[in-house]
Amino acid sequence: MRKRTKNLIFIVVGIQILLIIGLLVLPSAAGAIPGRYRVALGERSPFLSNIVEGVIDQVAPVATALPVAVVSANEPQVDIEALIAVTAVSEPTATSKPTEAPTVAPEETPDVDATPLPTNTPPPTPTNTPTPEPLPVSHMLDGVGVIRQSFNNCGPANLTQVLNFMGYDITQTEVADYLKPNSEDRNVSPWQIADYVNGFTGNAFKASAHSGGTMELLKEFIVAGYPVVIEKGYDLPGQGWWGHYLTVFGYDDEQEIFYSQDSFLGPWDGSGRTDDYEEFEYYWQQFNYTFYVVYFPSQEAEVQEILGPELVDPMAMWRMVAARAQAEIDAEPENNFAWFNLGSALTEMGVRTGEAQYYQGGAQAYDQAREIGLPPRMLWYQFRPYMAYWKVGRHDDVIALADATLATQGGRNVEETYWYKGLALESQGLIDDAIGNYQAALEVNHNAYYAQWSLDALTGGG
Repeated sequence: MRKRTKNLIFIVVGIQILLIIGLLVLPSAAGAIPGRYRVALGERSPFLSNIVEGVIDQVAPVATALPVAVVSANEPQVDIEALIAVTAVSEPTATSKPTEAPTVAPEETPDVDATPLPTNTPPPTPTNTPTPEPLPVSHMLDGVGVIRQSFNNCGPANLTQVLNFMGYDITQTEVADYLKPNSEDRNVSPWQIADYVNGFTGNAFKASAHSGGTMELLKEFIVAGYPVVIEKGYDLPGQGWWGHYLTVFGYDDEQEIFYSQDSFLGPWDGSGRTDDYEEFEYYWQQFNYTFYVVYFPSQEAEVQEILGPELVDPMAMWRMVAARAQAEIDAEPENNFAWFNLGSALTEMGVRTGEAQYYQGGAQAYDQAREIGLPPRMLWYQFRPYMAYWKVGRHDDVIALADATLATQGGRNVEETYWYKGLALESQGLIDDAIGNYQAALEVNHNAYYAQWSLDALTGGG
């Protein structure tokens, strides 16, 4: 064979090898492109962006749903409806951080019915409870401005909108410096935002985050002068389902609409976006009707009065949330978000009581939500499935869900994912792998103190 022919064959073979290697590497390379660059390209050149996104969709497609649970036939089961119906007695406590684990069960409380009343005690005198004044048909707060968020920055941007409204001169960049020092970080939870306000504003402001809100409650806050930030689902054309924050500052019952400032879609003239009540509630349910409110310390009594005792006491709140989710499931058995909300409420009750039955009930509810189908980005924002499965010893489920989330570029920028995966690996005795995941969590967000605690416990640091 002539030398020229041999060289040509070698060149062709070499090109084929390079193409094969390229095809193998392309999905990982495409998936690793930072989200902020993809967004910037879309803003500067929609034509090129469509080409790039089309290629990424082909070589690194996002899964259509989170993986379905594979449940052993020997898996213990609890009666969820009976769990919700049980009357638990608990002392009001501060809302725990998402990373707190239960340490003790609630103290026993004497049976009130069995406690004799003092002798010769006159019956209590009835008191007249004043009838609350009806809310106005419409109300809007003046001066709630809109801030155009930087990449993936709706959490800090919405908090900044509220703080600016309250006279606090701060920028979304300053807020994000602590809440998400890594601009690629995909999530800031309402509980983290409340902790930031309570710990880093020099006692100038307080914040309270809750699930189980209602549209009437939002109206009460607005009439009292408080804008409220809600967490909600978000369907964007061609992009699928995301999580988002909105700052709600007005409503109109005649038109059946809420007014809010949307840091991503605007409008940018300050007039606010409008959502009809039905659509508003539909997307709010996808985040368990979660909201937070910021206020001055002197307003705490008023805020707690508006919230009412059921939302002020965390255990009562989660029991109410669980009952509400169960009612929604009874009305619509295939409502995946209602099943997810039920799982979160039961898991939170487990966190506060330390009782395994709540974690088991949470795992069962999450199993059902996964069976129906959950958006692939669901665990970018809400993490209680990891806790429920970890607590009942289903470590493979924790790892499977974490890996499904880490399969996307955005999912690799959620520090909680690495932390929970680390907990599952540690429980399986895979210490080196656990350490690697705790370190990865800290690389995404060096302020993830819970990951630092876990790492120090294994390495002797601190």
